Amino acid sequence: MRIIVIGAGGTGGYFGGLLARAGEDVTFLARRTQLEAFRTHGLTVKSRLAGTFTLPVHATSDPQEIGAVDLVLFCVKTYDTKAASAGIGHFIGPETVVLPIQNGIDAAERLGREVGAQHIIGGVAYVTSQIESPGVIAQIAGAGSIELGELAGGQSERTRHVQQVLRHAGISAELPPDIRVTLWEKFLFICAFSGVTALTRLPLGQVFAYQETSDLLTAVMKEGEALARVCGIALPGDIVERSYATLQVLEPEAMGSMAFDLLAGRRLEIEALNGMMVHLGQEHGMSLPFNSAIYAALRPYANGALR
Repeated sequence: MRIIVIGAGGTGGYFGGLLARAGEDVTFLARRTQLEAFRTHGLTVKSRLAGTFTLPVHATSDPQEIGAVDLVLFCVKTYDTKAASAGIGHFIGPETVVLPIQNGIDAAERLGREVGAQHIIGGVAYVTSQIESPGVIAQIAGAGSIELGELAGGQSERTRHVQQVLRHAGISAELPPDIRVTLWEKFLFICAFSGVTALTRLPLGQVFAYQETSDLLTAVMKEGEALARVCGIALPGDIVERSYATLQVLEPEAMGSMAFDLLAGRRLEIEALNGMMVHLGQEHGMSLPFNSAIYAALRPYANGALR
């Protein structure tokens, strides 16, 4: 399968690396130091799940070099969606599938407006990984899995084919009955995980060491559950309990992507996460005080470290 990975950071580098190792025809659309490192030294993945490996990869900064592909893995930060999709038309043929693997609940719809909704399938990834140094991806927590499905609900021949390709690469890939439910499950999970670890600047092990702080995780997710039901999303009745249990078994040093970005002085996805939760709540006349507090505290850092 011909695959282009747009966003060669932690998520794209990890999944793209596994696909390349499995023999798929993978190209990374990369920039600056990451592009130079790929071309000079190849891609190195250090993973608790897949081991450590280095392999040569094809990388470019010019979309016109590639042509139409079978699968676009779209893995950029949510705030870069519009800019990163500017040249995506070069990759789109009649049968091209575009799989956004991003945080938030509206990434697929926004990308669909850029490339055509008929090309989009929904996707959710459960992995914590980051660029350790140019060309080196460290996967440090999470199941390393992907769930995918048609945005209208159900499955199709193309989602089953993508699942087979992912599984052949050693990636756990599942096809839930309704990817919209899965997107919301991940949404409330990541708003709690990423929001609380960024707010406190602490990994999960230290968050769970204090009852009041760990209770904040539950409170954020309960607000998300209430909002989802108002929006007509049929989340499982035990979604908060299940999500909390998942957080408890993550590595004690695990932190959400916003926490890593905050500590590194990079831009935050706060608008797509707790900010989106707050804005949707306002549209439905709901008060979400815990998400609002996280949003208010992190909003000044949305564009990176304060100068």
